Amino acid sequence: MDGFKKRLSESVQLRLSVTLCLAILLVALVASIFAFFSAFEEAHEQQDATLRQVAMLYDRQHMTLEYPHGPALADDDEETRVIIQRLGDGQHATGATDEALPLPFPASLADGLTTVEVAGEAFRVLVHTTARGERIAVAQESDARDKDAREAAWRSLLPFLILFPVLLLVVGDLVRKLFRPIGVLAAEIDQRAEQELHPIEEQHLPTEVRPFVVAINRLLARVGQSMDIQRRFVADAAHELRSPMTALALQADRLAATDLSPMSRERFVPLSRGIARGRQLIDQLLSLAAAQSTSERVRTRLSVHAVYRQVLEDLLPLAERKQLDIGMDGAQDVHVTFNAMDLFTLVKNLVDNAIRYTPEGGRIDLSVTQTPGAVLLHIKDSGPGIATEEQARVFDPFYRSLGTDEAGSGLGLSIVKAIAERSGARVQLSFSDTQVQRGLCVTVWLKAL
Repeated sequence: MDGFKKRLSESVQLRLSVTLCLAILLVALVASIFAFFSAFEEAHEQQDATLRQVAMLYDRQHMTLEYPHGPALADDDEETRVIIQRLGDGQHATGATDEALPLPFPASLADGLTTVEVAGEAFRVLVHTTARGERIAVAQESDARDKDAREAAWRSLLPFLILFPVLLLVVGDLVRKLFRPIGVLAAEIDQRAEQELHPIEEQHLPTEVRPFVVAINRLLARVGQSMDIQRRFVADAAHELRSPMTALALQADRLAATDLSPMSRERFVPLSRGIARGRQLIDQLLSLAAAQSTSERVRTRLSVHAVYRQVLEDLLPLAERKQLDIGMDGAQDVHVTFNAMDLFTLVKNLVDNAIRYTPEGGRIDLSVTQTPGAVLLHIKDSGPGIATEEQARVFDPFYRSLGTDEAGSGLGLSIVKAIAERSGARVQLSFSDTQVQRGLCVTVWLKAL
């Protein structure tokens, strides 16, 4: 019960449904009571009218009375039969029961309808004075009349008994349909990616929900504006840092060309590596800002193998430095529709990540396969791989797996994720060797042509 009360207090739909059902129940109950008693009284009025018509028929046809003797007729029902007798004959009744005619009705009864009890049995009696001055009594047992009236009253309740559950079902279905746009709206917002901040369509929504949607659209606009400001700040900061870092790199190169003592050379090497990491971080910050940008990208038809070759040309010196066996696996090429710079940046970050974390003498394979409706890019390496519990977190900016000594900024997979979300692609991480759970296999799903 407490759970239902909590749901009732939290759910507008449930509260509205319960309120409408209770209102329908109350109205149906009042209407049923009114209809029952109205039908009951109407049945009595019709029965009284029947007694009057019998009296009028007797008077109009100038009928004569003769009390029955002998056995009753086969179809004669003692409970429902209509009795006609002279009112004065009641004092000559042969018994005190209602089985024999005439019945002992008092001769003093006034003209009109009245209820008389005879031998413990109630009778509805109409006393009528005919045109000949004869006073007659037309009577019927009250129990039979009441029984017929109750049956007629109960039959009048059948429409309510049928209509009430149907109406409850209709109201419940109507309330669900009225609240369905809200559920559809919630599902639509829930399925949006992080970068999808375009306004919600509000024209097809009910008027009561529209102000709420307008407020959400204004909030989305403010959030989008705030994110644009942050992205511009990151891009501007990275751009401003690029010049001094380039100057530092040039000065470091000039210093490296001079004669340095062994101790100075030993201290210079970490400085040079730090400057290189700083330059790489700035370049990746610029790439991340560009990947997170909401501006439209021009899509063209691209060869996956051509992109692979371009990436390998850029990163081959880094792979040769670690003596890695890197190349394309498979001769079949596949074409996709994608933005050229986005696809190059995506593949380059994945391959760069594989080169950095694959030990010397390792292997990196780039391949592509085509399935119905999708093109799958695979980048496999023989490195340590990423633990299953960390595979979701490695896409966060600046997150790096514990226990790795490789220098890096932790932005490579974040750039890949941003490009994938904006372009409708999907990235999955797994092990290259599932048995020993080593090596990283990155699979990128792209929509086919």
